[in-house]
Amino acid sequence: VSNATLHNMDEIARLDLMIGDQVVVNRAGDVIPKVVSVAHDRRPPDAKPITLPLVCPVCHSPIESLEGEAIARCSGSLVCSAQRKEAIKHFVSRKAMDIDGFGDKLVEQLVEKDMLKDIADIYALRHQDLLLLDRMGDKSAANILAAIAASKNTSLSRFVFALGIREVGETTARNLARNFGSIQKLETASLEELQGVEDIGPIVAKHILNFFNVEANKELVHRLLSVGISFDPDLPTAADTRQHLSGKTFVITGTLPSMSRDEMKSQLLAAGAKVSGSVSGKTSYLIAGADAGSKLSKAESLGVPVISESDAVTMLGTD
Repeated sequence: VSNATLHNMDEIARLDLMIGDQVVVNRAGDVIPKVVSVAHDRRPPDAKPITLPLVCPVCHSPIESLEGEAIARCSGSLVCSAQRKEAIKHFVSRKAMDIDGFGDKLVEQLVEKDMLKDIADIYALRHQDLLLLDRMGDKSAANILAAIAASKNTSLSRFVFALGIREVGETTARNLARNFGSIQKLETASLEELQGVEDIGPIVAKHILNFFNVEANKELVHRLLSVGISFDPDLPTAADTRQHLSGKTFVITGTLPSMSRDEMKSQLLAAGAKVSGSVSGKTSYLIAGADAGSKLSKAESLGVPVISESDAVTMLGTD
């Protein structure tokens, strides 16, 4: 463990945490490092209170804290170069548009040189633009442009995830793609229609509705479509009947012998299953690979069936 994030001011107050304190850290769920307590007896005399800034340290826009939410956010949106950088990094990432070679340092240079004002500007980059960047040669520029062009052929679920709609992760994006089948139907969906999608409650539905109610966001989506982004069918729609694992919940742990956990997850979701990150009494099967940890022990203690990758592949091929 090299670091543990702690950006919840309510939790900081509960822990009575100050700058300079020593803390106790454990791995929540055997994965995520979590600050659990403060060694108050070791507090140095020069320890300082942690205070929330009133303005963003990058763009100086006001910080907003919505009622009922613990997280404070910069209100600058794309005016804020830090938010712009993170939005673009998310858009090009492997699980989103998967633009090979479009790393963090490249994003930071392009934003700092004001060559990317939003995610759609990626598709307007030219060879001569890239050559202006540090350590960028002809071949590297050509490879990046080829990767940008290749990303235009994607899936609806990846595209929806790439947009960075608040609280819309991979699974929610897949459920939206499965239900609506097109970005046009999704952007005109009502609150009731959104809440009718599996695992989408009123808060997430409101975030999706709010995103598409902003004219700038709709214009951004239309600009992306206008550059030639098209969608291959990646999941069955709600009307399809071949959802033979519907109602089953899987958890994946350990290293699988012939595919990544993300690949297994995609196949399970395409077959209608749910994929959870933790084992519970509602888990139908645990897919265990090499070096399985506490999830395997918990599954065994709860009597959850433990299967191999090959067992799961057999189930995926069963009608």
